[in-house]
Amino acid sequence: MSNENSLVIHLLDKEYRVACPAGEQDNLLAAARYLDKQLREVRDANVIGLERIAIMTALNMSHELLNARKAVSEDSESEARVQALLTRLEDEIQAFEDARRKL
Repeated sequence: MSNENSLVIHLLDKEYRVACPAGEQDNLLAAARYLDKQLREVRDANVIGLERIAIMTALNMSHELLNARKAVSEDSESEARVQALLTRLEDEIQAFEDARRKL
């Protein structure tokens, strides 16, 4: 792995060198800090064993991700309903104005 395209991250006091596309270093470091924080929270809740800590952390983060995706989806659906109502209202206003001009 080329040193130019890799980055050292720390998770639970262990060092890992990972591939990283140019320009993504800050994002990867932020992700690593977040993951490390989550791993430590699970470990500090008396979960024993690195594999179990990793699995429980992954499960917690997956749950978090799915909830965030659901919230975004619900927001998108609400936005689509509002847009449909606005379009319908604009159509009704246009129809009213057309009828009024005919009088």
